[in-house]
Amino acid sequence: MIQGSIVALATPMDEDGSVDVASLRRLVDFHLQEGTDAIVAVGTTGESATLDENEHCEVIRLVVEHVAGRVPVIAGTGANATSEAVRLTRRAKEVGADACLLVTPYYNKPTQEGLFLHFKAVAEAADIPQILYNVPGRTACDLLPETVVRLAEIPNITGIKEATGDVRRGEEIMRRCGEGFPVYSGDDASACESCLRGAKGVISVTANVAPRLMHAMCAAALADDRATAQAIDSRLAALHRDLFIESNPIPVKWALHEMGLIQRGIRLPLTWLSPRCQDTVREAMRQAQIV
Repeated sequence: MIQGSIVALATPMDEDGSVDVASLRRLVDFHLQEGTDAIVAVGTTGESATLDENEHCEVIRLVVEHVAGRVPVIAGTGANATSEAVRLTRRAKEVGADACLLVTPYYNKPTQEGLFLHFKAVAEAADIPQILYNVPGRTACDLLPETVVRLAEIPNITGIKEATGDVRRGEEIMRRCGEGFPVYSGDDASACESCLRGAKGVISVTANVAPRLMHAMCAAALADDRATAQAIDSRLAALHRDLFIESNPIPVKWALHEMGLIQRGIRLPLTWLSPRCQDTVREAMRQAQIV
């Protein structure tokens, strides 16, 4: 079972918006050295919405190739068209991803039955472990626990990233689906408490810039060492908050650039972090003692 600190990896880009392959490999090396437990390639933080399909699959391939089996690689393959999600998921399997992460279809606002049939179709079309991803704040679509229970019966649907920030929602899914269906927090601010209550880890934005601390926090929480986990989480609290001062991944890409890990590249309609926000993010990094 994949568990611990799972980074939602930012996709490095040149200033013209093209994918920066050298920096991508360097970023993967950074995470391997700093103890990240698994990597999500081309999720929300990886700008999946603005990479075209070929770029999307190539970034997944490059990450899988460079990781070379040292930690699990989870490919972001969700889409708001079921046919596209099937294509992406099949290609992720072809290039050797360990699992896929599928966000609820965004913008078109399907019913719960539509969500069930969407995820069922992808699972039946691609024989690879698939993790559901519920983030209604970005998709205008909420995958309810009763639908998760139905989907958990499909053998290769193997867990959920629950990003509502509601710890009780995660607990309800754990209770109804059982120990064999892991819940991962998708909200850095509540991840520590979620792990202390039974979640198996966090798919994290903060882990981009503080991978060693996020790994240590998750390890302590999974070992039920509340005091240590909360002490580390307190040190990270400003990052959890301020890496969302503008839309993700704007602040985290700025922070990675400040750390010398990536170039100053992001794709429209996202823009570089506003000057008025930069001191706030820099102070959060200082509080975490990573600058």
